[in-house]
Amino acid sequence: MSQPASAGARKPSTPANRDNRGLFARIALFYRQVIAELRKVVRPTKTELWTFFTVVLVFVIAIMAFVGVLDFVFGKFVLAIYGR
Repeated sequence: MSQPASAGARKPSTPANRDNRGLFARIALFYRQVIAELRKVVRPTKTELWTFFTVVLVFVIAIMAFVGVLDFVFGKFVLAIYGR
């Protein structure tokens, strides 16, 4: 008979197994993982950066205008109802 698939598999690491490392070893591991992730970061080109900046700026101005118009309309509405 063959063995079940899980018989030869490693046990998943448990919190108790991870705590066997010392404090400085865990800090060093964290630092190495941060550096490894930062190496994966793709930085935008100058053209892409200006494009993103422009898109965000236009979006913020559009939302400001929309909120300003809503404020004006609701202000007129409240004045029409309650008057001065």
